[in-house]
Amino acid sequence: MSKVAFLLAGGFEDSEMKVPYDEVLKAGHEAEIIGLKKDETLAGKKGEATFKADKAISEVNAVDYDAVVIPGGSSPENLRLSPDILKFVKDADSAGKPIASICHGPQILISADLLQGRTITSYPPLKDDVVNAGAEFKDEEVVVDRNFITSRTPKDEPAFVRELLKVL
Repeated sequence: MSKVAFLLAGGFEDSEMKVPYDEVLKAGHEAEIIGLKKDETLAGKKGEATFKADKAISEVNAVDYDAVVIPGGSSPENLRLSPDILKFVKDADSAGKPIASICHGPQILISADLLQGRTITSYPPLKDDVVNAGAEFKDEEVVVDRNFITSRTPKDEPAFVRELLKVL
């Protein structure tokens, strides 16, 4: 059984959090929601999903998790300014742990300066940001590059979840 960290703030894309979270649990893994504040209630931008942060980013360490998931929507924009969030993903990457990010999720990878020489996908309007951060952008439903799993939009969730579960 793997332990998966879901990095989350309010304004996330509802299905991009709910679908992978539910599938990770259904597959028998442990999932923890990590936000900026413990016990904070986080609502999706469509109001279809609400989650409570199990832990604050300030109280966790990447070595305690087997993988990281970064849902899209406005959540990554709200998290990318946190030095603790950036340190967490850098530490996870240094340890070679899978980091799965969908839609706007790669904004955190950009801010953590982790895209140099990588190949990823994201929400298509982020292409210039991804390329400027040093990555090759591919417009595909899922792109796996070493420990990174990336997808574009909610319609890519089946491929995103499939690749995530494969590495767990």
